[in-house]
Parts: sequence; structure tokens; C-alpha cells
Amino acid sequence: MSTDTTARLASGRDESSESTVTVVVAFAANALVALAKSAAAVLTGSASMLAEAVHSWADTGNEVFLLVADKRSRRPADRDHPVGFGREAYVWSMFAAIGLFAVGAGVSITHGVQELLDPQPAEDFGIAYGVLALAFVLEGVSFVRAWRQARAEAREARRDVVRHVVVTSDPTLRAVVAEDAAALVGLAVAFAGILAHQLTGSAVPDAIGSIAIGVLLAIVSVVLVDRNRRFLVGEVAQPATRDAVLRHLVSLPQVERVTYLRLEFVGPRSLYLTASVDLLGDEHEVAVARRLDELERAAVRVGPISGAVFTVSTPEEPSLAPGAGPRPDGAPLA
Repeated sequence: MSTDTTARLASGRDESSESTVTVVVAFAANALVALAKSAAAVLTGSASMLAEAVHSWADTGNEVFLLVADKRSRRPADRDHPVGFGREAYVWSMFAAIGLFAVGAGVSITHGVQELLDPQPAEDFGIAYGVLALAFVLEGVSFVRAWRQARAEAREARRDVVRHVVVTSDPTLRAVVAEDAAALVGLAVAFAGILAHQLTGSAVPDAIGSIAIGVLLAIVSVVLVDRNRRFLVGEVAQPATRDAVLRHLVSLPQVERVTYLRLEFVGPRSLYLTASVDLLGDEHEVAVARRLDELERAAVRVGPISGAVFTVSTPEEPSLAPGAGPRPDGAPLA
């Protein structure tokens, strides 16, 4: 593995602090927006505004889960947890996604249906528009912060930004980008519902807006739950990362070939390596064991590798080769 590649891999751990700042910014923005929307919902009686207030309170609560996820996942490894606590990030992020579905989507859809069955007139539309404008600015600040982090990481990994947000092993970044994007779309839907209510005098468009916001939140939460589920059960590294690690292994002076390689995420930007290698020479058991131990110790010194297990290949096992087709020089780490 080249020096540049190793540096790229190693830099992944430093990005956790970026994610923490991103979540803190999102928490502050959502808390302020939730207070403003709640006041506007009470003053105007708008169903869409109430749905937006519930949405923002759900997002605020979710940021707390994400902060817990970030803190607990970075605890150092101990005897009972030799590869660390990285997967806790996906557990707490799963709670946040489920909360978004149960609170945000459930309450918004329920209130919208109730409003359709028993329409209530709204008033003081100017207050609603002013709060929506303030919310758009604050949500926009949070979204820009998260998008910039995602764009910088995507550029390093040589990926499209949207694809990076989907495949990244950092659940906090994915959650903030998805929630802020949904919030901005929800604000547009709420504005349309309130405007239609004002122009027509009917509460039906406002109620439909509340239901639409709930459906949007449900879709986002299902996507987030599925991504966290995949990492909890064992998501493997992207092909380019796997190829870079394989090239590094076969370049080592004591390794003749590699016949098995698995890189599985055990936390945000943290991989566990399992490999079978054919060592050069024909040494006795003690020497082989020591050389395998040296390989394992060397592997965990490479940025995101939090643990490694090497075994000796049998002669009949075929050698692995990096994937066909051109690959980037670096090793993008999701």
C-alpha cells in the first residue's frame, strides 16, 4: 500500500470529530426551529405547521441519540471488546431512525387525517410564513454544514456525494444529511399547504400537507433503519478499499500470495480484517506463528483496521487478485 493510500485510510478516524460538530450544529438548529414552529402552530392552528413542529422536535431528539452514538462508539477497546465499541454507533442511530418514524411520521400522518375528518380554520398566516422562513435559514445552515463534510469525504473517496452519503459507514453524517434534506423539503410542502389554505379557505390542502410530510419522514426513516441494519449484521468494505488492502498485503516481503480476504466494518471507518496468506519459505510452526503475529500487528497500524486475523493458506487454494478494471490509487473508506 502506498504512503498516499495509507494516509487516506488513516485520515478516516480524524473525521469523527467533524461528524460531532455536524451533529451539534444540527441539534442547535433543530431545537430553535422546533420552538418557533410550536409557537406558530399554536397561534395559527395550521395542520402543516403542527406537523413541521413535530418533525423538528423528532429531529432534535434524534440528534441526542446521534451524539450518544458518536461518544459511545469511540470508547477504546478492552479485554471483553477487543475490536472496540464501534457498532454502538449503529445501535443508537437505529433508535434515532425509529424515533423519526414513530414520532415524526406517525404524529404528522395521524394529525393530517384528523384534520381531514374534522377541519379547523387557520389564522395569522403571516406568523406561519415568517417562522417557515426562519426555519429554512436555520435548517439550511445545518444542511450546508453536513453537505460540506460529505462533499469533502466524497472527493477524497472519489465518489458522487449522494452515493457517499448512502454507503458511508458513518451513520451520524448520513442521518444529519437525510434529516436536513427532508426538513427542507418538508418546509416547502408546509408552505404550499398553508398558502393553499389561505387562498381557498379550505383546511384540506393544509391537512394533505401534514400527511405528505409524514410520508416523507417515514420514507427517510425506513432508509436509515435499513442502512444501520446492514452495518449491524456485517457490511463489508467497498471493492476499491478491499483491492488496496489486498495489494498492500501481497507487497509485503514475507507474503507470497493471499487466498482469502474479508474486510468487515465494526464501526464508523473501522474495519476488521480476516485473511489467509501463503508465507514465503517453509519454516517450522513456531516461526510461522510469529510471522503471522507480526502481520496482524502490522495490519492494525493501518488507519481503520481495528483488528486482524491471519491464517496460513493451503497449497491448493487459488490466489486472489484485485478486481478487474481501473481502480483509484487511493483506498476510499466509507
